[in-house]
Amino acid sequence: MNEQSLNLPVTGMSCANCAANITRTVSKLDGVTDANVNFASERLLVDYIPSIVSLDTIVSEIRKIGFDLIVVDEGQDEKDVEEIARHAEIKDQMQKFIVGVVFALPLFIISMSRDFGLIGSWSHAPWVNWFFLFLATPVQFYTGLDYYIGAYKNLRNKTTNMDVLIALGSSVAYFYSLAILVLPGLDGHVYFETSAVIITLIKFGKLLEARTKGKTGGAIKKLIGLQPKTAFVMENGEEKQIPISMVKLGDIVVIRPGERIPVDGVIIEGRSAIDESMLSGESLPVDKVKDDMVTGGTVNGEGLLKFEATRVGKDTALSQIIRLVQEAQGSKAPIQALADRVAAVFVPAVIGIAVITFGIWWGITGEFVPSMIRMVAVLVIACPCALGLATPTAIMAGTGKGAENGILFKRSEALENAAKLEMIVLDKTGTITMGKPTVVDQIPAENSGLSSNELLSLAASIEKGSEHPIGKAIVTFAQEKGLVLKDPINFKAHSGFGVAAQLGDSIFRFGKPRWFEQESGMPDAIQELIHKFQDKGRTVMVLAKDKDVQGIISVSDVLKPESKQAIKELHAEGLKVVMLTGDNLQTARAIAGEVDVDDVQAEVRPEEKSGKVKAFQQNTVLVGMVGDGINDAPALAQADIGFAIGTGTDVAIETGDVILSSGKLTGIPKAIKISRKTIATIKQNLFLAFVYNIILIPVAAGILAPFDMFPEFLRQLHPILAALAMAISSISVVTNSLRLYNADIR
Repeated sequence: MNEQSLNLPVTGMSCANCAANITRTVSKLDGVTDANVNFASERLLVDYIPSIVSLDTIVSEIRKIGFDLIVVDEGQDEKDVEEIARHAEIKDQMQKFIVGVVFALPLFIISMSRDFGLIGSWSHAPWVNWFFLFLATPVQFYTGLDYYIGAYKNLRNKTTNMDVLIALGSSVAYFYSLAILVLPGLDGHVYFETSAVIITLIKFGKLLEARTKGKTGGAIKKLIGLQPKTAFVMENGEEKQIPISMVKLGDIVVIRPGERIPVDGVIIEGRSAIDESMLSGESLPVDKVKDDMVTGGTVNGEGLLKFEATRVGKDTALSQIIRLVQEAQGSKAPIQALADRVAAVFVPAVIGIAVITFGIWWGITGEFVPSMIRMVAVLVIACPCALGLATPTAIMAGTGKGAENGILFKRSEALENAAKLEMIVLDKTGTITMGKPTVVDQIPAENSGLSSNELLSLAASIEKGSEHPIGKAIVTFAQEKGLVLKDPINFKAHSGFGVAAQLGDSIFRFGKPRWFEQESGMPDAIQELIHKFQDKGRTVMVLAKDKDVQGIISVSDVLKPESKQAIKELHAEGLKVVMLTGDNLQTARAIAGEVDVDDVQAEVRPEEKSGKVKAFQQNTVLVGMVGDGINDAPALAQADIGFAIGTGTDVAIETGDVILSSGKLTGIPKAIKISRKTIATIKQNLFLAFVYNIILIPVAAGILAPFDMFPEFLRQLHPILAALAMAISSISVVTNSLRLYNADIR
């Protein structure tokens, strides 16, 4: 059964409880294997089996509980469809807010002026209260309509959310005032301005919150904005401009200087310098010539290019990056669990506290109105939104900061756990070094009768069937020298040792010295040369005919320019750095000495790498593994966090938890710094959210009333101030998350 993943925009949510409600509803469906709704990004991430449950069923169930999904039909641009839907939603909310201001502002001014005796006796005439009703009603039932609808749908589904609190709080004030106005025998002050201003203030707060939340998703918008809408392709010898969605594999695409490349491909004509900062975070352009790869979303420099499209649509590197960032932002970090547990009982608890507050004060004072005001203040000051936004907004900002620097966290769990790492294990070839070894020495044994070129030709002929980087380097070097290579027969790779094949009538083996050390055919002079070259950090390979050593070839793999600095930064972050390699101990130690790693594990066979990582973990150490090859995939999977070099193999990238699209090792300390700063921000947000509710709910309930040293507005917190405080709490949490974009990770 094939599983599919979808990441779709959700509309109609007002707080974290809404997101939890949708998550529960979708998770209960047969065929859904995983579901999570991110309140901050307003997206649903769902894994499901199409043969059991359809997308239509998922959408239908979500609509039943009062929310909606933005589903993009084939041929439509998801960005455009979502933008239109979001714009329509914000326009509707803005219209309702404007109506709220138009009616609530004069109501508030006249009512307060009357209360403070600032206007004449006419304001106490009976018709004024009816005028207040006229002003309050549109606010209550038009501006506040969404809260009533949301409350009804949630209560119908036996859940609660912020809408329930707002609808309850404002309705108490409105309908109490209405009762004073229309029921004979009742007399007292009306509070129409309270209900109207509460709704208008909260609507204003939600609009500000939406705008601020949108900034936390700025990285995604930037990435999406990198995709051109059209491309120039060659058809029958002529250029034709077509929508990017119509570009097909094999099309010849033309790019002029300054244009953004629309899809991935291979250059067939021209040369230029490409700005790949969207991939790597590096500002320097990269020179490109014929047969080089180009990536969609990057910017062409000064040259005219023609390239063949090799990946289009959702298969392009940029589309995959956008998908990874969206999935990371949509996934749930473990640290969010506490906030989720609190949010699940938050609204019922607040309603209970509000009712108890009313009962206690009515019992103490015998006065209905002040007790009611305190109850309303409790209902509207409580803020489940701040709790719901604390973690996901920081995750969105953290993953966005990573994406801007060429660091892709595949899941928010990886973003969180990277902060806890104590050890980094580095593969050598392709990670610390360039991964492109070059032949340095080719020395025949004295009794072999071979010249250096003949030795090289035999070794290269055997390696023609190998995919190993060293083998490829030897073959390339021999071909560049114009040597004629034979076709090997019965080629066989011996994992961790080398390769063997038949050339002519003889069996040759070519591999690591330890493969031949127990054999009598190893001349002393060759043995000395092996140690000499290994001490210099070179990898030495031995060629043997049957059991007779014919000579040695040494290759050297240069360090990546940033390796030493990256390891220095990892040490500065308090991590132990271990190098893991299949090379011999002497070569490994030579490389380790240059970059100053703490420990070296050499001569480790591919299948042993994951076991080494597991052994480190058994010492209760959280381990991050960095690699780029197929042989690194098991170790990447075993590690607590797998860092895949983005220039490596697809298998390594698929297995890793964090992808370094720049291919640079300096991305590791940057990723850890981003992780640690993100977790610190989440903890600050949770502190703000919890402390806000823990302190201000009791204040609204009147806990400070007996203490004269506190100002009157705190001793008798008015519901309007409570509504303002609620709006500020959510905005403060989101604003704190936005600081991550300016965090220094150098």
